[in-house]
Amino acid sequence: MTPPGSGPAVPPGSAEAGAGAEAHLTEIATGNRTLLHDGWLRLVRDEVRLPDGSLATREYIQHAGAVGVVALLDDGRLVLVRQHRYPLDRVLLELPAGKLEPGETTLACAQRELLEETGFVAAEWAFGLEIHNAAAYSNESIWIWLARGLTPGPQRLDVGEFVEVVLHTEAELDALCAAGGLPDVKTIVGLHLLQRWRAGARQLQWQTAAG
Repeated sequence: MTPPGSGPAVPPGSAEAGAGAEAHLTEIATGNRTLLHDGWLRLVRDEVRLPDGSLATREYIQHAGAVGVVALLDDGRLVLVRQHRYPLDRVLLELPAGKLEPGETTLACAQRELLEETGFVAAEWAFGLEIHNAAAYSNESIWIWLARGLTPGPQRLDVGEFVEVVLHTEAELDALCAAGGLPDVKTIVGLHLLQRWRAGARQLQWQTAAG
C-alpha cells in the first residue's frame, strides 16, 4: 500500500520502472509535450518505447490527486453528498471528496473537504487505501480515509459549489449499488472497505484528528 500522501515510488514511464521483473510489460518515456495546461489539469503526450522496442504515443491527464472520506455517525449511518457532475449531466451520490492543494497531506485534505462539504468535524481518522480511478488516461490517485466521532456544523462551500448532504445506512447503499444507483467508483470502494473492516476482515489504525 502506498503511504498516504505519497506518490508512486518510481516515476511512470521511467527507465528505472522498466529495469526489473516487469520490464517485459513496461513502456519507457522517450519524450513528452504538454498539450494543454489550464487550472489544475495538464494534458500531456508522451513518446514511449514499448517492450518490443517499437514506438508509440500516450496521451493522459496529470492530476494532483484527491481524497474521499467515509464519514461514520455514531448510529452507523454514513454522511454522503449529492452533487451535479457536469461531464455526465447527472446528480451523483458520493463520499465527501475533493482534490489536494499544493503541499497538503491527504489527511489534511480529508479533514478540510469533510468540513467544507458537510460541516462535520471528526475526532478520529484512519487511512484506508489508495485507488487509481482512471489509470488508462490519468495518473490521478484518490486516497480513502475513514472518519468517526463526528460533530455537526455548517457547510463551508466554495463560491459556485452546490452540495446537498444526505445520510444513508450501509443497507441502503448496498441496495442502491445493486440497482445501479451508486456508480461513483470511490464511493463503491469506500463502502466495500467499510464493510470489510466491520466484518473483521480488514484492520485499520485509528488516530486522533491532530494525528
